[in-house]
Amino acid sequence: MQENNAKGTDIATLGEFGLIKHLTKNIKLKHASTNVGIGDDAAVLDYQNKKTVVTTDLLLEGIHFDLMYTPLKHLGYKAIAVNVSDIYAMNALPKQVTVSIAISKRFTIEAMDEFYEGINLACETYNVDLVGGDTTSSLTGLCISVTAIGEAEADQLAYRNGAKENDLICVSGNLGAAFAGLQLLEREKRIFDNNPAMQPDLTGHDYILERQLKPEARKDIYERLQEAKIVPTSMIDISDGLSSDIMHICEESKVGCQIYEEKIPVDYETHKMAEELNMNYSTFSLNGGEDYELLFTVPLDRFDAIEKIEDVKVIGHITEISKGKYLVTRDGVEIELQAQGWNPIEEEEN
Repeated sequence: MQENNAKGTDIATLGEFGLIKHLTKNIKLKHASTNVGIGDDAAVLDYQNKKTVVTTDLLLEGIHFDLMYTPLKHLGYKAIAVNVSDIYAMNALPKQVTVSIAISKRFTIEAMDEFYEGINLACETYNVDLVGGDTTSSLTGLCISVTAIGEAEADQLAYRNGAKENDLICVSGNLGAAFAGLQLLEREKRIFDNNPAMQPDLTGHDYILERQLKPEARKDIYERLQEAKIVPTSMIDISDGLSSDIMHICEESKVGCQIYEEKIPVDYETHKMAEELNMNYSTFSLNGGEDYELLFTVPLDRFDAIEKIEDVKVIGHITEISKGKYLVTRDGVEIELQAQGWNPIEEEEN
């Protein structure tokens, strides 16, 4: 488990504006739509005739991440990735981000350099410009707020409310791996807390650890849909779990759904971790969350085109609202879906 209070340069030696200048000195703008980036009172963006898409996420230490096992570079990367994922989930292209942080005195300049190294790497990966943000002090730990801005033609946008009866339900990648990685990290943390001399055993679990600590937004799936000229009738990224997120689409679209347990893609390491914990791996895929895969619907007549897209699986179909929202198990039993994904507000209240 990592140590986050190693000796380094006190942030107070730079001050707020000095810190901002230090962390953003190497940023170079990539997009013509970014007229003015960091350095003025506000960024200036010009999208001409396209629609602008904006999303914001808040990440709080102790709620959304644990610095005992989360490297700061990974955290910086993840903070950007989960926001651009929301832009891709609108079938839009991310172009700019802003990053605001509240930091306590236990963080050094070197620690913030590591954090921003991850941010900058993600900005390069997803080809977005970092155009602003804010810094302030915190008495309770690290707080991160990221806003992502993107663009799309009006007829290309995909909302949650467009699913129609008989549409195919599709998902990218595989599900449950991020939750499996979290369960592993939390298990090893408990062991470490009870016996600090015991080193964590993470051997053979690289994939699920990466899915939890450094998730990737599905830029590639967005691009493949564009190439195939497929505009999803509805779309969402899987942050709260498949069960919760398909229910968001159904509620907004006023439809029902039927998804098939045997069709839900699950990685081998996720299977293995579920076995180690004596849990059903379908619980991971249905309720785990933080996979940041794309869940979307397309008309039935696009089946052949969807089948040709690598790393996309059809897992069910949309039904009339009166038929409800159901999972068909491997044994053919229909079980009503429940929104059992992670709820930060509910967790905090309980």
